[in-house]
Amino acid sequence: MPSNGPLTGLKVVEFQGIGPGPHVAMMLADMGAEVVRIERSGHQPMNPVVERARHRVAVDLKSEDGQAFVKTALKHADVLIEGFRPGVMERLGLGPDDLLSANPALIYARMTGWGQDGPLAQAAGHDLNYIAITGALDAIGKRGELPVPPQNLVGDFGGGSMYCAMGILAALFERTSSGKGQVVDAAIVDGVTSLMSFFYGQPHSALRTVDRGAGLLGGAAHFYRCYTCKDGKEISVGAIEPQFYAELLQRADAPDHLREAQMDPSKWDSYAHDLANLFATKTQDEWCELLEGTDACFAPVVPLDHAKDHPHMKARGAFVEHGGRWHTAPAPRFDRTPATIRDSVQDGDAVVARWSEGG
Repeated sequence: MPSNGPLTGLKVVEFQGIGPGPHVAMMLADMGAEVVRIERSGHQPMNPVVERARHRVAVDLKSEDGQAFVKTALKHADVLIEGFRPGVMERLGLGPDDLLSANPALIYARMTGWGQDGPLAQAAGHDLNYIAITGALDAIGKRGELPVPPQNLVGDFGGGSMYCAMGILAALFERTSSGKGQVVDAAIVDGVTSLMSFFYGQPHSALRTVDRGAGLLGGAAHFYRCYTCKDGKEISVGAIEPQFYAELLQRADAPDHLREAQMDPSKWDSYAHDLANLFATKTQDEWCELLEGTDACFAPVVPLDHAKDHPHMKARGAFVEHGGRWHTAPAPRFDRTPATIRDSVQDGDAVVARWSEGG
């Protein structure tokens, strides 16, 4: 399927990896970039959603032919995405010095957890480890209990692929004036630290704290947490502002004393107990009927498998059926140059041949 997304015409070479690297390539491909994915022989897609819209080709990076193919591709590419440990690409003869000399306009994006340098740069790790040293993990969970891993959303994708993609696009913009490429060192520890900027920039108080299970946003406030309904399903309330809190209490027919001292942390536990008892008197559907779509700042907690069926998500087209499989829709959205979902094809060698001929 052809694309007329905002990145149509952009040539990207992605080296097979896991986690944030493939997610970066997926986003660029959704937006129209032509992505050639360099894979090991015999590789089968691990995740057909994240690995969509690629021009796949199996390459032995240690062979003469493999080296020649990759260097040809990268001589004509705009962007390279790799997620190996620091030094691996250099040992393959595919480091920045090797490739930028042949293609000075190449944007060389390096996606890692720890970064290209520092004491931990050569250590193995995963999302949980990376967010552990940033202060983010310490803030997530219940008081008196161990931190709760937030899937791998905060590290791999929030601090990883999103920042890598932004770095690539920023470097491409700069290239329009300088004509030069550059290396993008996208480290999850850096991205997550940037995500924590809000908490570094606000004064520490009982309301605004990153102490685990405390503060207005950490799960302690009775008006900013989740509750269980009569049917065992769950709901979320996030009524921070006084007018929204008042609407929540009025529509839920909450006890009058809850209208007092909303921002007094000493009341939160007892108020949460009262709201828990209240929300347990009706089913999730009944609370949705009363509260959803109002200024009560309310939403049901929906399992991932059912998210596509929620009326708002359905109206937005947040999930798209393609090729007999449900996909997450490309994001963000563009009015003139919409992104599209495309299949992956085993034709990377043909695409590189076309690039070499100026196509």
